[in-house]
Amino acid sequence: MTRRLRADAALNRDRIVDAAAELFAAKGIAVPMDDVARHAGVGVATLYRRFPTRADLAAATFERNLSRYTEAVDRALAEPDPWSGFRALLYELCQLQASDAGLRELLTMSFPASSIIEQRSGEALVKLRTLMERAQQAGDLRRDLVPGDVVVMLLGNSGVVAATCGAETAPGTEPWRRFAALIINAFAVNPCEPLPVATPEPQLRRSIAMLAQ
Repeated sequence: MTRRLRADAALNRDRIVDAAAELFAAKGIAVPMDDVARHAGVGVATLYRRFPTRADLAAATFERNLSRYTEAVDRALAEPDPWSGFRALLYELCQLQASDAGLRELLTMSFPASSIIEQRSGEALVKLRTLMERAQQAGDLRRDLVPGDVVVMLLGNSGVVAATCGAETAPGTEPWRRFAALIINAFAVNPCEPLPVATPEPQLRRSIAMLAQ
């Protein structure tokens, strides 16, 4: 392959990943592959040549976006007060899920153990454990909690966001914010997290009705 062809191939790959990231964020990873190709300005054959399966494309997209999660953990570790860092981290991770449908779904997927995604996820988990141990030693975080509890929280938040994403709410009153505050209080030795405004019942009823469809 000539240098020009290699450069064109790399450019097409970047275009596809950029387009997939944008569409996944807005619509989730179930978006048709034809739509991704069209959004990227490449042919469907080119897309499948670079990414034979949806899982391959999802992995490439998640690998690029994973830095958003790892950077959030690093910022939390840099906080002088471990509880403040841990609390801010949980809110930031929940907000990332609320703003990106693709990332919400990708968190529930598994990737080969040898992949860079699993390696970086493992590194982030080690850092999360360190942060939690610091908060536990400071007497602020329950000692019976483990990093897996944070993963369970994110899975729960993903469900809250998915079920209420169509609800019309004022800025700062999104249901996921109250859910996050409730979980943070459950994690704390001395619960004192103020709860955001509750979602009006009519909106919750509409969300429940959507789930039943």
